[in-house]
Amino acid sequence: MSFEMEHELDAAYVMPTFGRSPVEFVSGAGMTLTDSAGREYLDFLAGIGVCSLGHGHPALTRALEEQAKKLLHVSNYFYVEHRGAVAALLSKLANGDAAGARELAEAVRSGDEQVVRTAAAPAEGEQVWQTFFANSGAEANECSMKLARLYAKRAGNGGNTIVCLRGGFHGRTLETLAATMQDRLQDAFRPLPGGFVACTPNDVDELRAIFGRLGSEVCAVMIEPIQGESGVHPLDAAFVRAAAELVHGVGGVLISDEVQAGVFRCGAPFAIQLAGVTPDIMSLAKGIAGGVPMGACVARAEVAQVFRPGDHGTTFGGSCLAVAAAEAVLCELVLGGYAERAREVGAYLAERLAELPHVVEVRGAGLMRGCDVDEAAGDAHDIVARALEAGAVINATGAHTLRFLPPLICTKADVDALMDVLAAVVI
Repeated sequence: MSFEMEHELDAAYVMPTFGRSPVEFVSGAGMTLTDSAGREYLDFLAGIGVCSLGHGHPALTRALEEQAKKLLHVSNYFYVEHRGAVAALLSKLANGDAAGARELAEAVRSGDEQVVRTAAAPAEGEQVWQTFFANSGAEANECSMKLARLYAKRAGNGGNTIVCLRGGFHGRTLETLAATMQDRLQDAFRPLPGGFVACTPNDVDELRAIFGRLGSEVCAVMIEPIQGESGVHPLDAAFVRAAAELVHGVGGVLISDEVQAGVFRCGAPFAIQLAGVTPDIMSLAKGIAGGVPMGACVARAEVAQVFRPGDHGTTFGGSCLAVAAAEAVLCELVLGGYAERAREVGAYLAERLAELPHVVEVRGAGLMRGCDVDEAAGDAHDIVARALEAGAVINATGAHTLRFLPPLICTKADVDALMDVLAAVVI
């Protein structure tokens, strides 16, 4: 079907919640997207950080083909293949156990049940993490917040207030929007659910004052280690440590929203690990299944165990197809050296961005980067449009901020190709 027909039908029958760019992508390979006219584009957005292995990766394609031939969905009333292995891999990764994750990924690929059992078994004293599988980042965050409040009621301090950060973004359901401390996103949908308090990112004094005022009324602090939607703003490690100390001091939990920054994007399995802090709960989505919808709430077992049957649920979460995709993606990321690649190529991307005219600041970690351009460069959204015309897919999060979330297969040569485009459009 032609782009013109798709545009016509979309305009007539799809709700106008997105301002779409005038292009229809119909295929992709690696870092390249192809539109309906056969034109190719260099992809530095990856479906907003979703396509972690790029487009058409053989490991993911093979897993999807094999699973689709067998079974798509049966519901969470039953056990399915791959789900437990994915959760075990996430537990190893949450512990920062690179060797254990590699051993388990190799065992999963081997298909030898006894080898998998041995590799998955926790060592003496090893922290076990348990996972609830959902369909999106918003759902993963909903689960994280429900779990934090339930933990407070059944095993913690009894509080129900969650401290969130200004400029953060946690989703577009009413509950996750309430946790998203941005008036421009909230105002049209008030009244919103209560139980949330705002704090300025990296302001330890303000955070201490909140705890001084509320004390054990606080059941959780919810952070993004790198705030993506507001323009790729990292939190200071000292602030993250203070948040952990303060919330644990009143018997609450620390939630790390890793939806955009997690799953190897920032050069570690999870971005909060860059600060040397272990949270109690993590929310995952985007790159975890390479493009198949999946979210996950991962929590320390002693926190997760307050859930009982019926406390939370989902129809599609953890489906046969989704967990098969996640297993393929996680095994590839673990065994393919993608943490090191993200660090190395991401540092090169930051270096090259800083060389561009009109760029005044570059932020982020790994392959999650943002840069601010000066007034002379014009509106960043116009730069995005010119880049698209020139054959590169990038993103703007504001009038003066560009964001880059390429697939994790990105190379320095891909960065150089992007710079050739940007040098011509950032003028």
